[in-house]
Amino acid sequence: MDKQDKLLDKVSSKTHVSKQDILSLASDLQTKDLNNDENIKEFVNKISKMTNKQVKPEQMNKIINIIKNNQVPTDIDKFV
Repeated sequence: MDKQDKLLDKVSSKTHVSKQDILSLASDLQTKDLNNDENIKEFVNKISKMTNKQVKPEQMNKIINIIKNNQVPTDIDKFV
């Protein structure tokens, strides 16, 4: 099992989202213009539904700003 599979397993077990859904989200994200607020909202809402977690408007605004300002952490291992 390579590092990517281990990471996917870890994320899947913590979020209760299947590896296939995670890969589908990643693929979808690659086609989105992340400078567009609506694209970001759509993507976050998709994740919200998959994880059964509500995203409050102030959280959504914070997420949009983080993404648009390219402040997304690159070392995902720290968060999983």
